[in-house]
Order: sequence, then structure tokens, then C-alpha cells
Amino acid sequence: MQTMPAHAAHHNDREIETLDEFDATVSARATLAGFRVQAVDLTDRTRELLTTDTAGAVFLGCPMREDAAAKVRADGAMVFPPVPDLPFDPYRGLLYSPDELFASLADGYESTPDALAYAWFQRTKADHDIFASTLRSIHDDSVSDALDELLRGTPVVGVMGGHAMARGTEAYAGAARLGRELARAGLTVATGGGPGAMEAANLGAYAAPYDAAMLADALRLLAKTPKFTPSITEWASAAFEVRSRWPKGGTSVGIPTWFYGHEPPNAFASHIAKYFANATREDGLLARCTAGVVFLPGAAGTVQEIFDNATPNYYESRGEPTPMVLVDRAHWTERLPTWPLLQALARERAMEDRIALVDRIEEAPEALKRLGS
Repeated sequence: MQTMPAHAAHHNDREIETLDEFDATVSARATLAGFRVQAVDLTDRTRELLTTDTAGAVFLGCPMREDAAAKVRADGAMVFPPVPDLPFDPYRGLLYSPDELFASLADGYESTPDALAYAWFQRTKADHDIFASTLRSIHDDSVSDALDELLRGTPVVGVMGGHAMARGTEAYAGAARLGRELARAGLTVATGGGPGAMEAANLGAYAAPYDAAMLADALRLLAKTPKFTPSITEWASAAFEVRSRWPKGGTSVGIPTWFYGHEPPNAFASHIAKYFANATREDGLLARCTAGVVFLPGAAGTVQEIFDNATPNYYESRGEPTPMVLVDRAHWTERLPTWPLLQALARERAMEDRIALVDRIEEAPEALKRLGS
């Protein structure tokens, strides 16, 4: 089964993103010259900063004592100090975890870092403040960097679909079984990170190490809170109940956005790359699905994702076209007739052999395998 690569093995070896990495670098190299230190609290590392060469280093949002900051600046290092009173860290070195975004859920969703970041976004977006938009851009760039580090060398399969799919439905259970099968095949499942079909696929990947009874029990538990309306608190609490009952779930990735504030992230993705800019998020999600994408029934957002994915496959701008599997013939030929247009686009191009339409969700893994071979 797929396990994600160890974080430290894959990131740029000039980047320091944890206190352990900082200590190991100082100890092994006796210099920080030219390094980038990202969002590491260095208030207790004054002695190391005062006695280590930091020429050309960059400190991004690292709390440190004033004498240490003065010394590293004198060395020629650049210091971007932490920004006070922000509900998020723009310089973060690692992706979010569900526990981090939903901290304080017991006090109601409104008090979680996820909700506070959304409220800040709404407030500053309306002000058209250049400082706020700069912080959003730095944050999103940091998230992209962390996502690249996590997924480097990992086969990633995307599962796209609408947020309207309710827990307790057969469609939701099918999407969960799909996520489980893809994870068990050694693929990293990536979704848009929200509710509905996205949550179901992340849940399936989470359930991959367990037997079928666990998934059936988890689905029953979740069905008591079918949707994230009217209460995100109750919807998210049900997911955390599943996680605490079965704590050693499999890994997967969720890539949501604060652009759709009504859409909270789901708690089953082990790694969450949450963005302010939806365009950056959409493109980043699809570009990283190196092993192809399965499109479950959805509305405007899923249609957009199909053609966002089809365009680089059509022009081969990212190299060889990647597999695209659309699920539910009636949905994609009658309700939203996307398939005929996709077929017409693909005709006599390399992507023609990389697209498929299947009736049932159970057929998707085999279709994906066939198109990818």
C-alpha cells in the first residue's frame, strides 16, 4: 500500500522547516550560510544564531530574540519577521493537518483556524489591501512548495466530484470504495479536499489499511450527519469520531480553498494543501495528478476541472497526456453532455487513447489502469 515519502528526504536540502532540521544542520555543517529557514521558532536558539555564520541566509517568519536578529542581519542574512495577529502562518514549511485546521472544534467551527482564516480573507479581500494580498500569495506559494516536496516521485491519482454528494448515499459509499481501492493499488489519492465526493474518496484512502467492516461502520456513523449544512461543527465532529475510533488511517491529500468559504475541508485527508487563490489551487491539483484523474458526477466545478485537465492533455504541454476516466454515462452524456465534447477534442490526438467513460464507479480503477499502460 502507498506510503508517502518521508518529508525530509525530498525537500530542497537548503531549506530548513523544523527545529530538528535546524539542530541537525547546525551540528553537521556548522554553518547556516545560504540556507532558507521557514517558520521555525528560534527563540530558544539564540546561542546557535550568535555563533553560526548566517551570511546569505533567509529567515522567513522565524521568531527570534532581538540580539540574534541583529546579529544575523549584520551577517548579511534577510529576516522576514512573523506577522502579528494573523490566523495563519504565511511562511509555513509544511502542509496542514486536519487537527491543525480544526483545532478548537469543541468550541464550535467558528473558532477554528480554518474559519478564522476564511473570515480574515473575506475582510481583507474587500479592503483591496496590497499587504494582505501579498501575504496570501506568500502563503499559497509556501503551500505549493510543501505539496511538491510531499509528492515528489509519488504516483498521484485525482478523484474529482461535487460537494453535494451526501453521506449515507450509495454514491458516497461507492466513492469511498474507489478511494480505498486506488490507495491499495499503491497510488496517492488527491481530491479537492472538501465535502461530498471529495470527502468520500479521502475516507476510502483513510480506510485502506482496515477491513471492509471498518468502512461499513464508518459509513454508518457518518450517515447520521449527511451534510455540512446546517452545522459544520456536527459534520466535522462525526469525521473526528471516526478518526478516533480507527486512528491509524492511510494517507491521502486534500487540496481545498478558502475561496469557497461555505465549503469546509474534510478531516480524512492526512495532508491538506489549502489555498486562498482558487485558480492556483485548481491548476496545482490537476498538474500533480500524474497517474490520471477520475471524474465523478458533479456540476459546474467538476465540468471546469474536466476541461482544465483536458487542455494540457490536448496540447501535451505537460508531456504525455494523462488518463481521464468519467463515471456515469447518463450524467456526462445527457444531464451535462461533457463527454461528446471531450471525445471531439481528443479525436486524432495523443489523448484519444487516454480518455474513457464508464457506467459504474466500480469500473473506474480498471479503466484507469488500462489507459495508463
